[in-house]
This record gives sequence, C-alpha cells and structure tokens, in this order.
Amino acid sequence: MAKPYLSIIIPVYNESANLEMLFQRLTSALDSYGKTYELILINDGSRDNSEAMLKELHKRRPDVIRVINFNGNFGQHMAVMAGFENARGEIAVTLDADLQNPPEEIPKLVAAIEAGHDYVGGIRQMRQDTWFRKNASKLNNVIRERITGIVMTDQGSMLRAYKRNVIDLMVASKEASAFIPALAYSYSSNPTEIPVAHSARAAGESKYSLYKLLRLNFDLMTGFSLVPLQAFTMLGMVVSVLSTLFFIYMVIRRLVVGPEAEGLFTLFAILYLLVGILLMGLGIVGEYIGRIYKEVRKRPRFVIREILEKNDK
Repeated sequence: MAKPYLSIIIPVYNESANLEMLFQRLTSALDSYGKTYELILINDGSRDNSEAMLKELHKRRPDVIRVINFNGNFGQHMAVMAGFENARGEIAVTLDADLQNPPEEIPKLVAAIEAGHDYVGGIRQMRQDTWFRKNASKLNNVIRERITGIVMTDQGSMLRAYKRNVIDLMVASKEASAFIPALAYSYSSNPTEIPVAHSARAAGESKYSLYKLLRLNFDLMTGFSLVPLQAFTMLGMVVSVLSTLFFIYMVIRRLVVGPEAEGLFTLFAILYLLVGILLMGLGIVGEYIGRIYKEVRKRPRFVIREILEKNDK
C-alpha cells in the first residue's frame, strides 16, 4: 500500500454513539483537503458495540480506514502509542472520538508542521467543559511548568500534530507509563501551539474520572522530573533542623523552668504533623518505585488482537 501523507490517530472507548458522525465529518474534511490520508482507529477494549461499528466503517472505506482492536482496555495513551507504531504517514494528527476536537481543524495543524515545526499542540478556545475541569486544568498547567519545565498551554487537548521524526522517537522510547504530549515536547526541536476550536461532547460522557485525571498528572510529574523527590528531601532537612532546635529548647526549658506539667497535646500535634509528612514522602517515593517496577517487568504495554486493513476480507 502506498504511504499516505497524513495519519489520523483516534483512540476509541465506548464511543458507538459518535462514530458515524465522526466518520462523516472526518472523511468529508479530509477528502476535500486534497492530501492522502489514513484513519487509524484504535478500539481500546470497548464494551459497547464500537467494535462492530468500526468493522462496518472499515468495510465502507477500506482504502483509508485501519482498525486496531486491543484485547482489553490499556488506556488512551497506550492506544495512541499503538497508533503511532502503525502509522505510515509523514505527519500524524491525534484527536478524540467524541467530536470535541473538530476534524475541520486538522488542516491548521498540518499547515503549522509544514511551516517548519515538528510538534504542534492545540489550545482549546471557548472550552466546552465544566468550571471545575477548566480551573483544575489551569492549576495543573502551573504546577507542571514549575516542576518539569515543560511549557504546554493546554495539556488536556488531544488535537495535536507530530512530524515523523518525533513519532519515531516516541515509539522507540518504549516507556510503560508515557504522557505523550510531554514526551513529544521533550523530543521536538521546534514545537509550537496554535488555537483550535472546541465543541461540547456530541454524545456519551467523559471517560476521565477525577481519579484518572490525578493518576495522569502523577505520571506526568514523576515521569519528567525529580523535583517531587528533591522537594521532599529539602522538607525533610528543614523538619529535622526544626525538630533538633525544638529538642534543645525543651532540654533547656527543663533545666531552667523544671518539668513541663502541660503540653501533651502540643507534642501530639507535632507528632501527627511529622507522621503526615512521612506518609506523604512515602507516597512520593512509592510513585517513583512504581514507575521503576513497571519498566523492569518488561511486559507489553498493550496487546493487539487484530488489525483490519485494506487487504482483509
């Protein structure tokens, strides 16, 4: 098969209500764009009838649609990595299947790549999200930039474009826990960001719960920086110095004033504070140990059950 110019990578998880409209808008926008393309849709262990719909779409346009079926749910980022591994285009564009990323915006990202950039991030304009998600995203951006030095105005946007050299580097990394936008940013030599439109979800509900969002940010922080460990080390040193000074103060007070009759609750409060700091530190260390554990096991990041391509019957 001739290599297409564009590879459009779309992870799919329980998105049957959106797939037909996604197909119509994608093919319409890209057919009129005039550049050769392929659509790589990765079924990430969907439990609805997404797989059956993807097979039907493949039969309708086997010339451009390729379907990758996982044998379970491995997560959005691993689905995108599977798309990168199988992409044949010079430029890859990722977007969500829920139509919050308008397919009609793809030419804008491609134009930025053709202008000389090797990684283009989308900045969602007029975000159609809840107040909590918007402000939590802003807070995450500030914390991430301070800790990792990675500058991304909108880390939650899936509408992004990647040049072939960046794709190959990400595929070669083989990390078990990868935050793709940050990984691409670290590998790119000339990244940029552009404003893109954002729409309300066409149907269904978000697959990212509060817990998954927190986990995603833990992966980002611990995967690209040692600052959390270093900060806790500094905090431990400060607490040790203060504890030593407090001990010296208590000894001097006992010698000068006499035994302390009251103050038990103060000691308990200090003890609880120290135990809380200790538990927080163990959690931070545990995050790094967990990442090391995932890497040294060398288990497959995802398992592909089948790939539907043009030569399939």
